[in-house]
Amino acid sequence: MRLLILGPPGAGKGTQSDKIVEHYKVKHISTGDMFRENIKGGTELGKKATEYMDKGLLVPDSLVNDMVMDRLSKDDLKEHGFLLDGYPRNISQAEALKDMLTKLDMPLDAVINIEVPSKFLIDRITGRRVCPKCQRSYHIANNPPKEEGICDYDGEALITRKDDNEETVKNRIDVYDNETKPLVDFYTKEGIILNIDGTLSIDETFESIKSKLGK
Repeated sequence: MRLLILGPPGAGKGTQSDKIVEHYKVKHISTGDMFRENIKGGTELGKKATEYMDKGLLVPDSLVNDMVMDRLSKDDLKEHGFLLDGYPRNISQAEALKDMLTKLDMPLDAVINIEVPSKFLIDRITGRRVCPKCQRSYHIANNPPKEEGICDYDGEALITRKDDNEETVKNRIDVYDNETKPLVDFYTKEGIILNIDGTLSIDETFESIKSKLGK
């Protein structure tokens, strides 16, 4: 199964991605993880990305596309399938992805679009806590860890991301609406979008995803 997940900041993409990966045994392809791995590994792509980031510049689409293509070309994805998370972020990247997958003969099966109104998102994000080690995400009200302030998986103390404040969240939602939301129309025209109500509980949202995927 080859999947892509969309949704505004705070929609619960990270939590649902973990559930999808565990249930369907697909490989999780996160652009954030790819950047960290390439930079840490000192790859040519990682070095180029670092040059832009050190100057406070956005990494250009062409470089992001190259990183994604490099990962999509690996043999494990043909066998296990994948879930793309955090990419594409705009129409240009979506068109590049379509070209990549066509060349690899690995078309997307579905695009999971988690829909949540803005007023819900602000409450969700400001209550979010993250493990600095494994990047798992929790919420103080909706998805708390078993032990307050501690990651269930590796015992690390949870942190609040510096950009998880109301003003920054509103800005991120605006950016999403302007740049990433048009992807919903793009994939609707492709006939592969699955709209999911993200205001439900975590488990109810995942049940809805499974039901719409039909597996």
